[in-house]
Amino acid sequence: RAPGETGPRGPAILNSIVSTAWTCNLDKDIPDLPEVETFDGKATTFEERDSIVGKVYQRIMEIESRLLPCGLHTVGVPPTAEESVATLVNIAQLDRAEDEIESLNRVIAASVGRNIDDVYRGANNGVLADVELNEKITMASRAAVGALVELSTDSEGRVKEVKEFDLGSMFNGILGKGKPWTEAIKKAGFPEVDEARMEKLFEYLEFCLKQVVANNELGALTNALDGAYIRPGPGGDPIRNPDVLPTGANMHSLDPQSIPTAAAIECATNVVDKLLDKLKSENDGAYPESIAFTLWGTDNIKTYGESLAQVLALCGVRPVPDSIGRVNKVELIPLEELGRPRIDVVVSCSGVFRDLFINQMNLMDRGIKLAAEADEPDEMNFVRKHAKEQAAEMNVSIREASCRVFSNSAGSYSANVGIAIENGGWESEDQLQNQFLERKGFAFNADKPGMMEQQADMFKAALKTVDVTFQNLDSSEISLTDVSHYYDSDPTKVVQGLRDDKRKPMSFMADTTTANAQVRTLSETVRLDARTKLLNPKFIEGMLATGYEGTREITKRLRNTLGWSATAGEVDNFVYEDANEVFIEDEEMQRRLLETNPNAFRDMVTTFLEANGRGYWDTDEENIERLQELYQEAEDRIEGV
Repeated sequence: RAPGETGPRGPAILNSIVSTAWTCNLDKDIPDLPEVETFDGKATTFEERDSIVGKVYQRIMEIESRLLPCGLHTVGVPPTAEESVATLVNIAQLDRAEDEIESLNRVIAASVGRNIDDVYRGANNGVLADVELNEKITMASRAAVGALVELSTDSEGRVKEVKEFDLGSMFNGILGKGKPWTEAIKKAGFPEVDEARMEKLFEYLEFCLKQVVANNELGALTNALDGAYIRPGPGGDPIRNPDVLPTGANMHSLDPQSIPTAAAIECATNVVDKLLDKLKSENDGAYPESIAFTLWGTDNIKTYGESLAQVLALCGVRPVPDSIGRVNKVELIPLEELGRPRIDVVVSCSGVFRDLFINQMNLMDRGIKLAAEADEPDEMNFVRKHAKEQAAEMNVSIREASCRVFSNSAGSYSANVGIAIENGGWESEDQLQNQFLERKGFAFNADKPGMMEQQADMFKAALKTVDVTFQNLDSSEISLTDVSHYYDSDPTKVVQGLRDDKRKPMSFMADTTTANAQVRTLSETVRLDARTKLLNPKFIEGMLATGYEGTREITKRLRNTLGWSATAGEVDNFVYEDANEVFIEDEEMQRRLLETNPNAFRDMVTTFLEANGRGYWDTDEENIERLQELYQEAEDRIEGV
């Protein structure tokens, strides 16, 4: 840009942006954010200014664009227009190749000669022009979907029924004017958008809107209570698969032998490439040798086996479907085609995954054994390298030493780490780690089908080689601190305790809840989750509006944040400090929480005190004294004193 374009206020504005970014702790997410004490906007070039602003802007838009629950769902109440728009915008941003439907973002980007994948890539890297274009496309998409929803919005701002819209003829002859959504996109700055290219998409979105607002819940509930028939329907994520709507169905799963699907394999390959690129960039170009995975049953139902496909992809193994789509075979991808080493994996399966997908556990075990027995150099096959080392150490065959698929014993579920943390009844982190190893150390062996044998030594030997721990977030409905399951099965500190060098492994999360799939560090993901929920006034007010249970939901997320401190140590001090400022230092907020749900407020105060007592939160004595006084006040309220 020319100097006149920015004007004399440019450096001052840039100084303010940098200062505010530090105040909001964005320095944790932007490693090269300039030091506020020494930074001078006047001394920067225009390119440097754009780079700084682009990276800050990208982080802000990342927070702004996330879906979040604004309160609890009330059975039988139709969604507001705003809620309907938020749902449809996320549905519209996904390409649906099987239905030959292009995403709305892709069509809008094409109207200015850009590929949306390139826009996402540039925005993720903080390229200011791409961050701005991505935001402009997002706003245009919202405007277009808003125009569709507005046609069916009633005077109360809710969508109770969808009014039919003649896609083929209405508005076509009125002075050459396009359909409402086309006009909205043009008004948003994309005058060349192709209306015909969007026709199939908006037919689909109209169908989805009907599914979203269909009021089947109360009828299905009363039928269930009467023991009557309830219409069956598939389970899954409504953004990825709107066919799971409307709600109120008798949910069923899928054919376990059909996963991973071709679409899941494609998405998994994309995530694995991003993960390995990120790991190489943070490790001087070196590949990790071993990655610890957690596989969830319901998540693999929702994604049709994406995380399962990620495990196979890392090992350089290809799932092979038969003529009717059942996936019962695997084959090695030649190293020449793979183009990188085979990465070793240690897979911890949830109890539900074990129950639902025993065939897929067999598939993984056979694939890993194929890799371990392949006659390839150690530097190109870390599965074989580690299996050879463990075989020598434990005096077993390479095939036996390549056991990498673990779970609970039959009939047992979870590591129970979450229960211990929720109850506060644990003495030390060692207790949690031993609990994880004891409960999750049952190996699946394809050579002994139907058996889950306790192989604690094998489990420990595999985990001690791990460089990275990894999980997936693949549904907009449930995130990192919404439930205890994610940290319950996180092995980060377990691995640290087992490694000879006691180095904590890197921890990463894949977020495939949007079209722009991301791989973030665990600490980045915890910060993002805290900013969008626990510390977000919109989330807080939505929960408080639902009363007693809403207050408990807020407290639950603080407790789950503590869980991540205990199992991974990846929660920044500012998360607790800012939460204390929002919920404890604000006397009006104190009063609301105490009056709405004194039990939940007492639990919140207890969680803050526990976080400090266990060394996860460093704060001043004044805060601790205030919390102790509030604990007694909450106790008195509960006891009626």
